[in-house]
Amino acid sequence: MSDGQLCIFGEVLFDHFPDGKRVLGGAPFNVAWHLQALDLTPAFISRIGQDPEGDEVRAAMRDWGMDTSGLQTDTERSTGRVSINFVDGEPVYDIVAKCAYDAIEEETVGGGCRLLYHGSLALREARSRHALEVLRSGQPKIIFMDVNLRSPWWQPELVQEMVQKADWVKLNGDELAMLQPAKVGETLQPADFLARHGLKGLVLTHGARGAELLTDTGEHFKVRPEKDVEVVDTVGAGDAFASVMILGLVNEWPLGHTLQRAQAFASGLVGNRGATISNMDFYQSYIDAWNLKI
Repeated sequence: MSDGQLCIFGEVLFDHFPDGKRVLGGAPFNVAWHLQALDLTPAFISRIGQDPEGDEVRAAMRDWGMDTSGLQTDTERSTGRVSINFVDGEPVYDIVAKCAYDAIEEETVGGGCRLLYHGSLALREARSRHALEVLRSGQPKIIFMDVNLRSPWWQPELVQEMVQKADWVKLNGDELAMLQPAKVGETLQPADFLARHGLKGLVLTHGARGAELLTDTGEHFKVRPEKDVEVVDTVGAGDAFASVMILGLVNEWPLGHTLQRAQAFASGLVGNRGATISNMDFYQSYIDAWNLKI
């Protein structure tokens, strides 16, 4: 799959931790960051405020070698912000509303998108939803949706509509249950969700219990993390997982291998604080193991 650009659409923000530390993040930004390190040079499409944190975003992208041409600047709205606390080891998010990424404008991508990745958080306002529709109208070969249900910032009907328009969807078990509640006495079946929405593939993550992948041709793969994985925090683990799923789809790896590699990469990330890593040494072992040409 070589025609067009790899397009990553959605939020960029700063995660604020209880100890006062700030970490640059946002699921689409994290995915773009990892893919840049793995030499896929994505087109990241988002919006920042005309403020010091927006300047930090742009500078970080430039320092990492990322293309900033799709990074818009808003003179009225501020750069995105999330306050993170931990309850029983799991992150709890307080997401500030009406940020710059809620108002992403139409963006023209030369050659169109070969793969279009997007989440659900940045689609809570109509302007960003319209910008995504413009990208989708270019008929990407693959639309990969990474579901991120953060209360109160999602509407079931809207998310279902977005899923219906996707080819691949990644979500966790809790999100699957929220989007497709099981009837009393019935067991929730991921295959039903895949068929109901006409998906080519569904990636279902289970945290410390691993993940599974289902396709419309009946393939079903499962993976579990290695034992004794060191966990510092789990923020961004799903984004790391998604980035390698995309890497595998673009490089046309066997799906079973792709799932295993996505799990290995996510397991490596949780040994670090925050969702992005600025040291290329972290990526080098994966680059070597996967024979990537860098």
